[in-house]
Amino acid sequence: MQNIAREMNLPETAFLVRRGDEFDLRWFTPTVEVDLCGHATLASAHILWEKGILRPEQQGRFNTRSGLLTAARPGEWIELDFPSTPEEALEGTTPDFETMLNCAVVNVARNRFDYLVEVASAEVVRTLRPLISSLAEIPVRGLIVTSANGAEPYDFVSRFFAPAAGIDEDPVTGSAHCFLGPYWAARLGKLELLAYQRSSRGGEVRVEVRGDRVILGGKAVTIMHGTLTV
Repeated sequence: MQNIAREMNLPETAFLVRRGDEFDLRWFTPTVEVDLCGHATLASAHILWEKGILRPEQQGRFNTRSGLLTAARPGEWIELDFPSTPEEALEGTTPDFETMLNCAVVNVARNRFDYLVEVASAEVVRTLRPLISSLAEIPVRGLIVTSANGAEPYDFVSRFFAPAAGIDEDPVTGSAHCFLGPYWAARLGKLELLAYQRSSRGGEVRVEVRGDRVILGGKAVTIMHGTLTV
């Protein structure tokens, strides 16, 4: 699977194995297996419904390294039920993010996967040119850079960099919103949020914080069919 993901050379490649009414699901970047991935789960659920493997009203149930994850399709948007991964106490020396990002930092937090750096505005997030080689040295999966949006329709924006996991910048990162959701819910005083990830491709994520779970909403479209010859 790791060799195939390396050949695909995409941020994540997902692998499904059916187990009765559920599926084993694993995700790989070009260099490592990851513990949690939102958009590859969204794509997996989408293709199961599109191929008729799941009935339109049937829930997708996935056994993963982060436990049981589920997907439902109540309308046009697919909703993923993921574990919340809120911030934890900072320990040790915090990396010099102002130098790595070449901008002022408002706040630094981290959870079990990533660092999160809050900056002053959505414009700062959009125009960031981080030192990718320096970010690769941080001993975590990746770095989330975020700010409140300050204008409708989005509550907050973000970008995600994970060079240590083989991804200089991820276009849209569902699992990062398991951290961003509770982070901004606490600061904005609302449990339902609309987010935008400001990569060059960009993408919307609906986020609803429900206790120790986060409901992530997104859309998927099939762009390619193929046959893999091993």
